[in-house]
Amino acid sequence: MTTRDLGWALFPQDARLLPWVAAALEAARHVVADPVQRAQWLQCDGTWFVGVDALPTALDGAILGIALDGAVIDALAPLPGLHRAQLSVVYPGYPRPRAGEGAKAFAYRQRRDAAHVDGILPVGPQRRRHVKEPHAFILGLPLTDCAPEASPLAVWEGSHRVIGTALCDALRPYPVETWAEVDITEAYQAARKTCFETLPRVTLAARPGEALLMHPLTLHGIAPWADGATAPPEGRMIAYFRPPMAGGISAWLRCPWPL
Repeated sequence: MTTRDLGWALFPQDARLLPWVAAALEAARHVVADPVQRAQWLQCDGTWFVGVDALPTALDGAILGIALDGAVIDALAPLPGLHRAQLSVVYPGYPRPRAGEGAKAFAYRQRRDAAHVDGILPVGPQRRRHVKEPHAFILGLPLTDCAPEASPLAVWEGSHRVIGTALCDALRPYPVETWAEVDITEAYQAARKTCFETLPRVTLAARPGEALLMHPLTLHGIAPWADGATAPPEGRMIAYFRPPMAGGISAWLRCPWPL
């Protein structure tokens, strides 16, 4: 299968990316030590620092004056304007229940890696799903070197096609300009179920200097931290970029594989 079929690609360690990784790791250590950031982002009984937009990256991805460079950046050029990177950090013991998470949701986190498609968000007290943040791609840049069993990224290969087809069918009856307000909960949950039952789940434990690139419709989550899995004191740190998709939801649904 090609990366176009899989919905993900792993770029090998790249010397051009390593200076950025070193600078990002330096910044990340300050972020996770900041009491304000910890109060906002440390979840799951201290086993996951969510860190949305927590890294002080520039619009071109640079951090502490170090440019974001490497083969994966060449492949994605020209880059859109980038948001501040997410700093996702997982620690031994993950998963524990997230604040406000009921037994059913926590079981899903344990059993299914809390698998989701980025940008499909819960809305209202009933947490009905809507497409609110369509992305152009998902780029993960590991900052620490951990054992493969230390809460790696989990993905369902080919899920971008299953999810894309299901959402196109669910949204087609409605005017394009209303798609962000359409409740796609049932279609989304049915598509996830199909992925779980028919597609291979793989775990991706990349190292610093490598890069993980995902199609924005790929179903993914965080695997549990296995007993005895080793990691540095910083835990498994990954910086994520998810730039908005130019053209909105309709372009997101047609999103080609970026390579």
